[in-house]
Amino acid sequence: MVNGNISILFTDEAAEFLRTIPQQARDKFTYNIGRIKGGERNNEIFKKLENTEIWEFRTLYNKIAYRLFAFWDTESESLIVATHGIIKKTQKTPNKEIRKAESIRNEYFNNK
Repeated sequence: MVNGNISILFTDEAAEFLRTIPQQARDKFTYNIGRIKGGERNNEIFKKLENTEIWEFRTLYNKIAYRLFAFWDTESESLIVATHGIIKKTQKTPNKEIRKAESIRNEYFNNK
């Protein structure tokens, strides 16, 4: 990973997810995403999922775990592409959500 100057691209679905969550949770998400864009490395708020190329932005607000799935595109610049989000209801990240993010990632690189 790189330090600083990270861009983040939100798919329509990721942007819609952020619009649907409570304003205070969205503000915390925005703050945490800004920390990562600034080059901070922090597994509490941005973590790579095991055995995948998928990462998740992690925000906890009011005892609710919000997740925004993403992947890196470092071919031309340091870019994180946010795919979609969920409200996490179980301890383990649902495999179908990881597969969905991987599918969006594959489509992204195939169309690039």
